[in-house]
This record gives sequence, structure tokens and C-alpha cells, in this order.
Amino acid sequence: MEILKIVLVVIQFILALGLIAIVILQPAKGEGLGSIGGGSKLFFGKKKGYEAVLEKATTWVAVGFMITSFLFIFTK
Repeated sequence: MEILKIVLVVIQFILALGLIAIVILQPAKGEGLGSIGGGSKLFFGKKKGYEAVLEKATTWVAVGFMITSFLFIFTK
């Protein structure tokens, strides 16, 4: 079980660094809370190629991070 914990910690560390990097690479999407009233362009605009790839990568890396977090429960 100790080896499994070490492997999970290493995987989670790599996923955390990857998630931070992916989020930092994404372009700013608006003007913060000011977009509440007139931010329709944020929801209906088309995403460019790299933005769509970064969004999907963010989703998959975040899911991987959550799965490794839940796996820690079973490694007691």
C-alpha cells in the first residue's frame, strides 16, 4: 500500500502542476464581474483552436486530479 500512496502522490503532483500551467495559459475571457450585464459575447462567441484544446485539457486534467484525490480515501 505504501508504494500505491507514493505513486498517487507523484501522479497528483504532476496533475496539479499541469492544471496550474493549463489555467495560466488560457487567455482572459472578459472583464470580471462587469461581464454579468453585457457578457453575451463570452457565451456565444466561437472558440479558437487552441482555446478549445486548452479547455478540454483543463477538464481532463481536473477530472484526473479529482479521481486521484478520491483514490486516496481507499489507500489507508
